Amino acid sequence: MSTIAAVRERRPATRTLVYWAAILNAQLLVVILYSLLVSGPPGSLRGIFILAMPWLWLDLSWWAYRNTDLPRVTGRKRLVAAALAGGYFLVLAFAGGVLLPGIGDRATGFRLVTYQIPPGFAPALLYSGERFVVNLIPYKVVGYLALAWLVYGTIADVSGSVGAGLLGLFSCVSCVLPVIAGVLTTVTGSAGFAATIGQQSYLLSTSVFVATVLLLRWRPTVADLSRLRP
Repeated sequence: MSTIAAVRERRPATRTLVYWAAILNAQLLVVILYSLLVSGPPGSLRGIFILAMPWLWLDLSWWAYRNTDLPRVTGRKRLVAAALAGGYFLVLAFAGGVLLPGIGDRATGFRLVTYQIPPGFAPALLYSGERFVVNLIPYKVVGYLALAWLVYGTIADVSGSVGAGLLGLFSCVSCVLPVIAGVLTTVTGSAGFAATIGQQSYLLSTSVFVATVLLLRWRPTVADLSRLRP
């Protein structure tokens, strides 16, 4: 196959380009309408980033789902992979503030937030309970589900025994990044730090999310990274 033919073969199909163009145009229209009718035009680059950030999470999550073919596994290994992926989602949910400990007597129950916050953050279903708190923010829930999906594929793709699948998860460098970022952004957002630190948490969590999705598609391990050393 010639070089030109190989390049053409790697190009996205016209149907795919039209598909994503339609999605991005629809999202842009939603953001424009929200800015005109609710919040007003963003007055800074940070404002533009806040409006675009949840769509980046949602689009990348959908891209990862559509472009990841999970290996077929059965039996015990499938159960272990599903259990570990589910556990990983719960860890991300706790680290990222989707699930939190309850607030006792201050609990207020369910609340649906719609136009008060930008699309992608909303519609958000919030539950404040005595024993636990749930913040179902669309971009976070979808993003964490996408990461769990990729982690399931990472574990299932490891040939051999269940033990090999466990080793594959714990040697996956990229799997740890969003957990660390979630903890950092939750701490800085709740500890009364300066406003500039809270603003940077969005950039940190988004950068880590994008890097993690791409790395889980590549699936590097500690051994892979060691081979990159000069």
